Amino acid sequence: MHGTPKYSASSLYLDYVNPEAPAGGTMKQSAIGTFDTLNPFSLKGTSAQGLNLVYDRLMGRVWDEPFTLYPLIADYADVPADRSALTIHINPKARFSDGSPITADDVLFSFETLKEYGRPNMRRVYKLVSRTEKKDNLTVQFTLGPGYDRETIMILAMMPVLSKNWWKGRNFESTLLEPPVSSGPYRIASVDPGRQIVYERVPGYWARNLLVNAGQYNIDRIIYDYFRDDTVAFEAFKAGASDLRREFNAGKWASAYDFPAVKKGNVIAEALSHGRPERVRALIYNTRRPPFDDARVRQALQYAFDFEWINANLFHGRYKRVASYFPNAALAATGAPDEAEKKLLEPWRKVLPPEVFGPAWVPPKNGSDAAFRANLLKADTLLKKAGWIVKNGVRVHQNDEKQIFRFEIVLETAEDEKIALSFARGLKRLGITATIRILDSAAFVGRLNNYDYDMVLYYWLNTLSPGSEQMLYWTCEAARQPSRWNYAGICNPAVDALSGNIAKARTREELTAGARALDRALIWDYYMIPLYYAGEDYVAYRKFLHHPANMPLYGTVLETWWADGTPGKPPEAPQERAGKK
Repeated sequence: MHGTPKYSASSLYLDYVNPEAPAGGTMKQSAIGTFDTLNPFSLKGTSAQGLNLVYDRLMGRVWDEPFTLYPLIADYADVPADRSALTIHINPKARFSDGSPITADDVLFSFETLKEYGRPNMRRVYKLVSRTEKKDNLTVQFTLGPGYDRETIMILAMMPVLSKNWWKGRNFESTLLEPPVSSGPYRIASVDPGRQIVYERVPGYWARNLLVNAGQYNIDRIIYDYFRDDTVAFEAFKAGASDLRREFNAGKWASAYDFPAVKKGNVIAEALSHGRPERVRALIYNTRRPPFDDARVRQALQYAFDFEWINANLFHGRYKRVASYFPNAALAATGAPDEAEKKLLEPWRKVLPPEVFGPAWVPPKNGSDAAFRANLLKADTLLKKAGWIVKNGVRVHQNDEKQIFRFEIVLETAEDEKIALSFARGLKRLGITATIRILDSAAFVGRLNNYDYDMVLYYWLNTLSPGSEQMLYWTCEAARQPSRWNYAGICNPAVDALSGNIAKARTREELTAGARALDRALIWDYYMIPLYYAGEDYVAYRKFLHHPANMPLYGTVLETWWADGTPGKPPEAPQERAGKK
């Protein structure tokens, strides 16, 4: 950004790419389920995989820094010291995939359209803009109104740019299967709805040699083939129908990647390190419904989850237990709160669990029948305090013995059934009945968006620079609105305030303290039964594919990969290689 302060692309050094990677080749990947739209910014429909490849942003991220933006469609940006405005100066060379120039009118059209019809986070942030002004054909100014924070201009600067001319007369809210004129390094070459989508590199892509794109987008064609479920997709990969596979199941990674192509060296199976927060995979309570509106019940059921048995018997001991909403990151709470955390937590002492002000939460441990029995006794004590007693082996409420403790666990994939079944066995020993329902992709998304479940196995995902999205994860407002990410129905004034503090942080130290304080408030109120994470990326790929030797902070970035033994000219190396920021 330019002004106060000033940033430019010349300050960027990408340590994790090979700027001379050869161009060319085709890479096939698998996708699960189906898709019915090519518009990833509308709430309607299920969008196709890979659409990030066809939309450039005003400014772009690099994946070796928590959250820094560099010029992309914007040539530079002006920002006052109080971050109350953002002036975008469009690169005169910026072009859409049909060769037409990107102008201020396109930027303003994109802003107005996404503010009205875009994804929830876009709508919320863009509505903080009080005034827009077209300064000239390549300059747009956004002035912020009440409620903005330090991250607001960052979110605005990551706005994708749509072609006003192409979208004219089209309904943005309808599902879309006609490839749009787009702004990114790839364009959609062909679509077989619900079955396959093919991307091809845009010839003469205008931003190819910008430093923010150095060494990236090397493969000519990227194909996503859709499969009914992951089991079928894995078999297709083994048979050679796809070229690269991300594995998210440590048990399968440990036991199933010894097929002939791996043994012959034609497929490379590699665990790649990273430093980003992992997914917070969990069995999530819906606190909008009883009995999960009682924290004692939520705490009790954690004791019935035998992570150690599941890890040893299903996943070959490869997983670590999630014990934070920021697993695998320095943002996770550890030990007792420091002074900065206490300052944030103390005003809310009356509405937070007292444990928040002590040592960080540690999950119950089993590992033996004796330990599991001891934990089930703790669960029984908590349940009785909450009014749930046992009659004839069945857990019922003491005020109404016809009220039986039973609930449903909703799953998206059959692969998670073994986890849910193990949990259900533990619950049965407490007199609780848990039924398991596996839904197809469309039905699962529908139930998830409408919060139509007792418990759901799903996840949250944080970054190294959490911000305003925390308001969509944890606040009362998000709990009441469908299609947000407050799956647990959390509504606590302390959590609202702590979530809001995140985006107001002025230093990395303030951000870390805010994240840790929020972590404590969430974890000690038992909104989930945490599952597990790997701490590394499991990737299997054909030997003609290659990745840079250095992994970026955020882990596997497929845009930096390349293929060898294929025709194509190597990209021009950038003229500047400045010192790393």
